Amino acid sequence: MEGEKETMQNGQNTLENSQPTTLSKNAKKKLLKQQKWEAKKAEKKAQTKEQKQKEGERKRKEWEEKLSSCASEEERLKLIESRRELRKERMGKRAEEKEEKTQRLRKAKDFGLNIVIDLGFADLMTDSEIHSLVQQIIYCYAVNRRCASPGHLWLTGCSGEMENQLQRLSGFDRWIIEKESQSYIEALQDQKENLVYLTADSETVLDELDLKKIYIVGGLVDRNRWKGLTMKKANEQGIQTAKLPISSYLKMSSSQVLTVNQVVEILLKFVETKDWKTSFFQVIPQRKRGETDPEEPEGVDREELEDEDEPSEKKRQCDEVPSAQLN
Repeated sequence: MEGEKETMQNGQNTLENSQPTTLSKNAKKKLLKQQKWEAKKAEKKAQTKEQKQKEGERKRKEWEEKLSSCASEEERLKLIESRRELRKERMGKRAEEKEEKTQRLRKAKDFGLNIVIDLGFADLMTDSEIHSLVQQIIYCYAVNRRCASPGHLWLTGCSGEMENQLQRLSGFDRWIIEKESQSYIEALQDQKENLVYLTADSETVLDELDLKKIYIVGGLVDRNRWKGLTMKKANEQGIQTAKLPISSYLKMSSSQVLTVNQVVEILLKFVETKDWKTSFFQVIPQRKRGETDPEEPEGVDREELEDEDEPSEKKRQCDEVPSAQLN
């Protein structure tokens, strides 16, 4: 009898757990919007793949036609050798560009803008949120690596599940980036007076960037569960805070948040342009801007990352999830 009761109870629990969760009207809208975005993303990816395949097939046919049109075997061999030399030259150029990027990153340790991504919030995030943050970090590194004037990037509090997920990334051990298991307050204790935590809750507006300062970006993907947490943390540690002057240049529309990679890219863009307006318009997606400027700068070219040592992240937005609340 007890076995039968237990079986019936388990069946009832299964039935209860299988009942669909009732979503609010707002939640249904968000879910529908997300589903449409995912479908559009998948469609675009399939189209890109198809175009690449067609282009590859076209080039292959052109090459075969060139070979078949050769009047002699000697001419055919010369054509093949010429193609090999061209490929060798292209590979050599790519190797030079890779070395230049590496040298710029090494120099950034001494001359670049210091940017810390604070990974000390992992215990407040779910596995999927940690994964989202890892994707944003991938993009941060890729964008910095392409910069003509890259920053000096730090990952602090890099331990536990966060470290595990980062270590799974191909080539992560070769990243030219500071990786600290300690918190920034411990790792940079001798430079505490130069630490500046970037948080929208700060009353200090960041007008200029100081190369002597160390700017901290909160690595927190929390879907707005922990509002004001970074400001509270900075106050308790007795370090400076500041916020980006976004409201001075544009009005945000729907989502009032920026991802970690967006904040980092804005800082790097300002180092390059010395212009906040240009930096915001080139980084923040148009769908997040309530008002656009008729003289809006063109977006930066988003070429695919083909270098084997660079993260293969292709999208501007790694994961559209909250990481920095805006005013």
